[in-house]
Amino acid sequence: PRLQERLHQGSTEKVLNMVYGVVQSVRAALKYRGGWRGLFEHMYTNGDYPFKQGTYMGSDTAGNRYYENRVDYAIGQHRWVEPGDIHNFDSSSIPPEWHGWMTSMNDAPPVQEEEFIAEGLKHVPPLCVSNAPDASHVGHQEEMFHFHNMHNQSQVRSRGYGIGNPIVGLPPHAKDSYYTQPGSPYNDASIRPLTVIGDLDEKTGGGRPFKSTKWKERLMTPEEKEAESRQRETDAIKASQDLLDGLLNSRKAASLRGRGGTASK
Repeated sequence: PRLQERLHQGSTEKVLNMVYGVVQSVRAALKYRGGWRGLFEHMYTNGDYPFKQGTYMGSDTAGNRYYENRVDYAIGQHRWVEPGDIHNFDSSSIPPEWHGWMTSMNDAPPVQEEEFIAEGLKHVPPLCVSNAPDASHVGHQEEMFHFHNMHNQSQVRSRGYGIGNPIVGLPPHAKDSYYTQPGSPYNDASIRPLTVIGDLDEKTGGGRPFKSTKWKERLMTPEEKEAESRQRETDAIKASQDLLDGLLNSRKAASLRGRGGTASK
């Protein structure tokens, strides 16, 4: 009985400690998120992030906020981002400089990059005199514009023909921004202009233009195909007769010239 009482008492203490820990986490999250609205909003968008607390490291132009906590979380989980647009967030919305920090490729966030490099240069003794204009390998960087802060432009494409994409703010009939290789039928520089070589309704004002003989055959009706076949046979017979007459006339002319005469035209 005493053993059962101790086990029961121990399990009760574990449950109470667990409940107390959850209550404390909720209280801290409410304070950290600024009330119930912020807590529920982050629970809806970020899963476990509402109860994840850390040091604010900075933000980007899209409004994404970056945090770090090296004490309570293991390496790989100690850095995270909270999106600025909770409804249209995508992993490609993180700019490259912050992506390098998120994946621990960089020790310092972009907002502390200059200070980090300056501090590191203090501990690098110069081996020789240098006249280089730059103090580090981080050279000149051009400012870039990204449509709706989407660094992966492949997503800036229409959701259907001529309807645009309201998710990324692409208006109807606007050109897509995704990359197409040279030679692709979707590449403007590789699209050859349409060259029309004829029209089946040319005598009546046009209406069935074609760009090749195969295209012409596709547009023709069965009656037109039969009429063209008969015309082709008639033209072939006439061409054969003309060729035969030409051969006969040439032989006759050669015979007359052989006898010293001339062939009349």
